[in-house]
Amino acid sequence: MDNLGIIILSEILGTALLVLLGCGVVANVLLAKTKGFAGGTLMINIGWGLAVFAGVTVAYNSGAQLNPAVTLGLVASGATEFALGVSVSVVSVTAYILAQMVGGILGAVAVWLAYKQHFDAEPDGGNTLAVFATGPAIRSHRWNLVTEIIGTFVLVLVIIGFAGDRQGVNGGLAALGALPVALLVIVIGTSLGGPTGYAINPARDLGPRIAHAFLPIKGKGRSDWAYSWVPVAGPVIGGVFAGWSSTFLLPILT
Repeated sequence: MDNLGIIILSEILGTALLVLLGCGVVANVLLAKTKGFAGGTLMINIGWGLAVFAGVTVAYNSGAQLNPAVTLGLVASGATEFALGVSVSVVSVTAYILAQMVGGILGAVAVWLAYKQHFDAEPDGGNTLAVFATGPAIRSHRWNLVTEIIGTFVLVLVIIGFAGDRQGVNGGLAALGALPVALLVIVIGTSLGGPTGYAINPARDLGPRIAHAFLPIKGKGRSDWAYSWVPVAGPVIGGVFAGWSSTFLLPILT
C-alpha cells in the first residue's frame, strides 16, 4: 500500500472512532432509556474531547487531521507536505476530506448499532437527530455561522501554533499530541459550544447527518437539511481564515 493509501485508512479509522465516541456520549446523555440519561452538557464536552484523544491516537500515520477544516487550514497556512512525505495537492487534499467524511458516516452507523434499542424507544425525534448532528439553541443562520467560524478559528490556529511550523510531516492534530488537543476541544465546547453545539468539523456533522438520513431509525423525523450548510461552511471559513492569518499572527518559521 502506498503512503496516500495509508493516510486514507488512517483518517477513516481516526474519524470513525472520534464520531463513534463523540456521538456516543451524546446518545448516552440524550436518549431517555440509557444509564447516562441527563448527564448534562459538561459530560458531552468532556466526552467529545476524549473522543478526539482516541481518534488522534489511532490516526498518527496521517497526522490525525480528522477534520476538513484542519486540512484546508493547513493548506491556507502554506503547508507543502502532509504526513508520510505526501505532497499537498488537489489529490491529497481531496483524499483527506473524503476519508474524513467516510469515517464520519461509519462512526455514526456504529453509534446506531450500539444504541439500536434505545433509538427505537426514544419518543423525541429531535433528540435522535441531536445524537448525529448539531443544531442551534437559537436558530439564526447568520449568527450560527459566526459562532462556528469563531470556534473553528480557535481550533485551527491553536493546532498550527502547537505544531510549531506549517511545513512539517506531522501537520495536523497529531502534532499536538493526543492530550493537548483533547483539552483544546473541551475548552472550545465549554466556552463556545452553547449557541450551536460546536460542530467545528464538517465531517463530524455532515457525515453523521447523512447516516441519520439513510438509517432505518424508528420515528427519527427529518435530518434538518436547511441548517446543514452552517456546520459545513462555518468550520471551512474559520479553518481557512485561521490558516491564512497564522502566517502573520504566529511567529512561526516556514
